[in-house]
Order: sequence, then structure tokens, then C-alpha cells
Amino acid sequence: MEKKGKMASNKNPKKANLLDHNSIKHILDESVTEIVTSKGYPEDVKMSNIRLLIGVIIIVIALFAQFYNKKFPENQYFLIGCIYVVFNGILQLITFVKEKNAILFTYPPPDSFNSTGLAVNSKLPRFSDMYTLIIASADPQSISAKPPVEFTKSVTQWFTKDGVLVEGLFWKDVEGLINGYTKESKKSK
Repeated sequence: MEKKGKMASNKNPKKANLLDHNSIKHILDESVTEIVTSKGYPEDVKMSNIRLLIGVIIIVIALFAQFYNKKFPENQYFLIGCIYVVFNGILQLITFVKEKNAILFTYPPPDSFNSTGLAVNSKLPRFSDMYTLIIASADPQSISAKPPVEFTKSVTQWFTKDGVLVEGLFWKDVEGLINGYTKESKKSK
């Protein structure tokens, strides 16, 4: 299965604008997601679904306010209170407290005795070429939580001068980090 994923990715090489750090981070994060899910960790989309539900509630309130008996200047406190303060505050709280820099939450693999999945975080500071990838437990308070593992490497070793991602090298580094995380759990037992 891994070979199919690698072969399929070689047909359409991932290309980034090397002058745009957001483009580079997006390509790397997308590749990390593919690698982690191919290693048997199913993606946990619960937080995304909660955020989408809150967004739908905001839209319904906005529609209600649009067709409310009172016109805009009279219903502005309703709009400000419900939409901007309460629900956007909830969205920001979820992002700040739970998600942080996470690019992926997973469930544990089906054949695993571990009760928590992974929380994969990444950082690529502005004006820097150093990409940091951190793999930690999705539930750090759990008894089966393991210490996080991370690496920090220059993105220049994963991209050609034309901005094409050399997926084989990046794949090896991320797989090594995942294997380090799973070996860490076996050592701690």
C-alpha cells in the first residue's frame, strides 16, 4: 500500500512557490497528513465538524436577523451579541485551547492497544527555512499518552530548486518520526 501511495504521488509532483512560506508549509502539511493516514491512523474530524456546526448556527442567526421584524439599526445589538461575540468567541476558544498548531488529529490504529490518537503539529516561522514537526498524543491527560517527539529541519533538503517536493526524502523523515513515537511507547512499557 505504501508503494502505491509513493507511485501515485510521483505522477503529480507537488510544487511550491519557494518564495512563499505559506505555500511551502501547506505542501508539507498536506504530505504529512497523507503519510500519517497511510500508516494506519484514521483521521479524527470531530473538531472540524463542531466548527462547521457552529458556522451553520452563525449563518442561521444571520438569516434570522436579515428577516427579523426590525431593520438593521434597531437589531444591531442582537447581531453583535449573538454572532460576533458569542459564537465567534466559541470558535476562537476551540482554536486556541484545543487545536493550537495542529494540522491533524487521528484516532488510534484499529489494531492498537493505545486509547489515544495523534495530534500532529507543525511550525514554519516567517522568514525561516526551519520546519518543525511535532507528534504528540491527542489526549495528553490520558494514561496511555506518550511524550511528544519532534524534528526541526531545513525545508531546503526536501525541495528542488524548481520548488518540487522530493517526497521520498520527506516521507523517510516523517516515517522515522512516527516510528520514533511508537518505539517510545514500547520502551516506556
